[in-house]
Amino acid sequence: MTDYAIVTDKVKKSFGGVHALKNINLRVKKGDIHAIVGENGAGKSTLMKVLAGIHTKDSGTVLVNGKEVHFTSPKQSKENKIGIIYQELALAPDLTVAENIFLDDLGFGSVIVNHKELNKKAGRVLKNLGFNIDPTVKVGSLSVAYQQMVEIAKSLAKDVNILILDEPSAVLSEREIDILFSQLKLLQGKGVTILYISHRLEEIFRIGNAITVIKDGETTKELDPKVCTEDDIIEGMVGRSFDNLYPEKNVPQDELILKVENMYTKKLLRDINFQIRKGEVVGLAGLVGSGRTEIARCLFGIDKMDGGKIFKDGKEISVRYPAEAMAHGIGLVPESRKEQGAILSRPIRENMHLANLKNISNRFGVLRSKIEKTIGNELKEKLKIKLNSIEDPISSLSGGNQQKVVIAKWLNTDCDLLILDEPTRGVDVGAKVEIYNIISDLARKGYAILVISSEMPEVISLSHRVYVMSEGNLACELEGDEITEENVMRYAIPKRESA
Repeated sequence: MTDYAIVTDKVKKSFGGVHALKNINLRVKKGDIHAIVGENGAGKSTLMKVLAGIHTKDSGTVLVNGKEVHFTSPKQSKENKIGIIYQELALAPDLTVAENIFLDDLGFGSVIVNHKELNKKAGRVLKNLGFNIDPTVKVGSLSVAYQQMVEIAKSLAKDVNILILDEPSAVLSEREIDILFSQLKLLQGKGVTILYISHRLEEIFRIGNAITVIKDGETTKELDPKVCTEDDIIEGMVGRSFDNLYPEKNVPQDELILKVENMYTKKLLRDINFQIRKGEVVGLAGLVGSGRTEIARCLFGIDKMDGGKIFKDGKEISVRYPAEAMAHGIGLVPESRKEQGAILSRPIRENMHLANLKNISNRFGVLRSKIEKTIGNELKEKLKIKLNSIEDPISSLSGGNQQKVVIAKWLNTDCDLLILDEPTRGVDVGAKVEIYNIISDLARKGYAILVISSEMPEVISLSHRVYVMSEGNLACELEGDEITEENVMRYAIPKRESA
């Protein structure tokens, strides 16, 4: 086993009566980028936490570089030079980027922190990774995407020979993913072994040397990305194949639902003009920071427009805050469902009705629980939400089912314009297909839908038309055969001014 960085044999882990890992057999060769795939709840993250010392395995064998280990703490994992980047960010928002990167040793062995030296070393790490981030700014002021870059830098700044990445690209654009992959290849060239968890199958084929598929806590397939197909992976993940991930596009109607003229903000957006018809899915593509989410926030009244006009159903409207947007039939599924789209500790039933409490209240404002439960169960069936009870907290659901609940919240209103910001972030392939079908069904029913996504195949395959953002400007509009990855990237990447 000297050729393997990690070997697991019949590893099991339970939480109460729930068997998170039933029979995990993993062989990771030294110096490989080894992909781990599976649906939400399959056990991928649990396995990674066992390797990181967060969870202690119940039984089975784990070998690290040929030596049997039994981690009972993260310290033991770190002593074996294992680093991990978690799906959920683990940063201190009130500390600077540099302080976060070197949080476990701010003084570099000294009791006194030399902030000049700290910032210098952090700047060097960030530059080597290709991340253009000021090491002196507070992490809490950064976007989610840039916070993820800090998380990556934090792990890579340490001396590790096994690096585990749990959905590292979920909040990154194509450009940032290119940077990440180039750095992972450099690390691989230096002999670092990488375990890479991702729902994006195209990434796995692009970067992986080997693939292990996990389903319901068990290893189902070991595949070679050079010879296997997406369908081979999907069958191992969900037990069935998908002939086509994306539904057939409907034909939009002529009626204009939304028209935006000269939208402008002092901070970023410049002269934004676009429109969406009834039954149309319009994609908004671009790099992180290009202004995609800012457009959504202006349309929903979260951010203030400093200029421009919004027309809804042919009439100019004022959207100064979300309540006005909702009154005009606009709904928003935000990019971060856990922070902005749902109240995780509250029941699924309550989350479904957050946007329309009047619908389940009597004339005195008292909630009618019977109607609330009836509508909740109807939405559950309509969107095929997998749950035990609508009384359970939404945190008990997988990422895909949480997203369906957030979408259900808006189907429970009178909205006919739905803005979906990163609708399948952190969602497995099975749930992605279900969400794609929901989007398609809503378009057929006449909803106007604006989809913002960093996943290029998603934007291309779902949208009737695509607007490409670049540095706060609408760089172009694509439709039909013009909607290609090459065209999107050509306009998304900022043009360098000639000397």
